Amino acid sequence: MFTLSQKNFRAPTTCLGPTCTQDMDSSHGDDLEGECSRKLDQKLPGVGDPAMLSSDTSYLSSRGRMIKWFWDLAEEGYRTYHMDEYDEDKNPSGIINFGTSENKLCFDLLSRRLSQSDMQWVEPSLLQYPDWRGHLFLREEVAKFLTFYCKSPVPLRPENVVVLNGGASLFSALATVLCEVGEAFLIPTPYYGAITQHVCLYGNVRLAYVYLDSEVTGLDTRPFQLTVEKLEMALREAYAEGVKVKGLILINPQNPLGDVYSPEELQEYLVFAKRHKLHVIVDEVYMLSVFEESVGYRSVLSLERLPDPQRTHVMWATSKDFGMSGLRFATLYTENQDVATAVASLCRYHGLSGLVQYQMAQLLRDRDWINRVYLPENYARLKAAHTYVSEELRALGIPFLNRGAGFFIWVDLRKYLPKGTFEEEMLLWRRFLDNKVLLSFGKAFECKEPGWFRFVFSDQAHRLRLGMQRVRQVLAGKSQVAEDPSSSQTQEPSDQHR
Repeated sequence: MFTLSQKNFRAPTTCLGPTCTQDMDSSHGDDLEGECSRKLDQKLPGVGDPAMLSSDTSYLSSRGRMIKWFWDLAEEGYRTYHMDEYDEDKNPSGIINFGTSENKLCFDLLSRRLSQSDMQWVEPSLLQYPDWRGHLFLREEVAKFLTFYCKSPVPLRPENVVVLNGGASLFSALATVLCEVGEAFLIPTPYYGAITQHVCLYGNVRLAYVYLDSEVTGLDTRPFQLTVEKLEMALREAYAEGVKVKGLILINPQNPLGDVYSPEELQEYLVFAKRHKLHVIVDEVYMLSVFEESVGYRSVLSLERLPDPQRTHVMWATSKDFGMSGLRFATLYTENQDVATAVASLCRYHGLSGLVQYQMAQLLRDRDWINRVYLPENYARLKAAHTYVSEELRALGIPFLNRGAGFFIWVDLRKYLPKGTFEEEMLLWRRFLDNKVLLSFGKAFECKEPGWFRFVFSDQAHRLRLGMQRVRQVLAGKSQVAEDPSSSQTQEPSDQHR
């Protein structure tokens, strides 16, 4: 078993992986900007003094330095990957990316659909300033799309729709219009760590953590289970530390756990929020990426009655469900017209081009292609890739959560941390990166237990094989970089649908 060395290592206060940026709110009672500024003085392993990464930061405001700090420190793994990206022919010893949650399985389907003639259209209105909420033709299609796939009991209305250039922009806009500087959202941990950056950089909004445990205790029925009791406790703790909580963020299906909240659980969380007059942001960006039929996913928009519709705001995007993270399309659905108008005003900076809006409308209205071609094949490919990585982990005797939703598996590598510390977790992450496989470590998601990692499996068969071979090498204490997938003794992915 690979043993971690503690020599010359100091614990990071923020993650260095591709999905990170957390720990900004570890001192709830202080001013957020002051907290961010203090982080600039801390040294991280292998990176050096963050304040000295540039030869001269005097050109920037304090806010600009904080923004640059996020970029310099929190993106190290992602930047390293792009400098040494695996290519089967040009760079076979490059880094395999198991860290970025993208669906790389269906480019063939998407490229054919997006290349069809009905996608190629230009008219004057598409080249002019639109309604900042989005062109009406697109908002009408979004409303119909969400009505159908969210199984809404009533038709959703286009006037409640706003479109933006991605989920990050939408999180940022909602935080800015819902919270004062220094106020907070409750968020269950582990969570998609980049949300910290999304709500902080523009709005100076912080997060108050609802820590969840892997151990199943009391009335819990699964690891890392969110309950109203845990929400109430986190809210009391935030208030006791002088933090005003303005809302709750829910990710369903959850990232990185893959959990799917039942309708009963959703109703309980929403009733809790109404009791405390909290806004609820429900991120449903993986709603069409539930590939196990036994998992009964229900959108919050499917509920018969929302306890507080004026404070319930639903997010969706094409980045995950349609494998289009580079296209930058997201949508907000809210019945609160003040919120919709305020977010739409920020679309002056986060809007979509008219040509992209037209293409999105064409795609979303093509129910026949979505239902008969894309979704069945996407589900089959996701399930095959998930099965392969799951069986590899079982062969290694590694525990993991098996949920059947999203693009990732939440993996328990605690047995490889002799002392069970975050320092060891970071060293193990670096050992993986040195052996040319990029993962996301638990601290990036503010997991309270060292040793959990997120493995993204939504990739092509040959990259999965090679990546898992390199994972085996690290855990066996070997350091060489594998180049030839055919030399691997690991199991072949079945029915990968290249």
